[in-house]
Amino acid sequence: MTRSLLGKVALVTGGSRGIGAAIVRRLAREGAEVAFSYASSEAAAAALAADVEAMRSRAIPIKADQADTAAVQALVRRAQEALGPLDIVVNSAGVFVTGLIGDPALDLAALDHQLDVNLKAVATVVRTAVPMMNDGGSIVSIGTTGAMHHTPFAGIADYVATKAAVAAYTRSWARDLGPRNIRANVIQPGPIDTGMAPVEGPVADLLRSRSALGRYGTPEDVAAAVAFLVGPEAAYITGATLAIDGGLAA
Repeated sequence: MTRSLLGKVALVTGGSRGIGAAIVRRLAREGAEVAFSYASSEAAAAALAADVEAMRSRAIPIKADQADTAAVQALVRRAQEALGPLDIVVNSAGVFVTGLIGDPALDLAALDHQLDVNLKAVATVVRTAVPMMNDGGSIVSIGTTGAMHHTPFAGIADYVATKAAVAAYTRSWARDLGPRNIRANVIQPGPIDTGMAPVEGPVADLLRSRSALGRYGTPEDVAAAVAFLVGPEAAYITGATLAIDGGLAA
């Protein structure tokens, strides 16, 4: 391992499980000190922090409700206070709420919560973090392949819309932050084996059949792409969207 991020400070939202936890581990293996947020799984967050400490790095778990703007702002400030100015921001926190348009049983409160977590919180993290970031830093947001390429099944319009909006934000942030050499990119995963989309879930066979590789990816696949985008070898990449989907959108 080259430890290409030695001396860097990172904040990862939704970092206690799934893709977020894999990102925290990968950035720490590359030498970064990492603050990460979690919503409720305190034990998982503590275990992850201990794993990172064993890698000769440092991790700071911070409890934060991503749907609460004030809590998100406080999260960014606490990360900076604990570790110093930020070099890397990864927006990984997200929720997945389904529902067919026009369904009278649709949970509108849950959809509003999804907008708050998947879109408003991402914008709030970036707006709060940018004044605290070092020039030459990097922002990566985790989207979904359905946001730009195709929608694999019905009932996910609101979810993919939140992720499409994040992709649009990111392209504009790349322009805004270019003069400071702060890069902003989006990763759009396809079927990844997590609690949100388990490999044995109800749509797993459908997603596997539509993937060029015929299988699910792992959280570590996404984490590797994040490590590349925030590292020195991606210094000329900004405003880009990278699909990690096994060819689902091919």
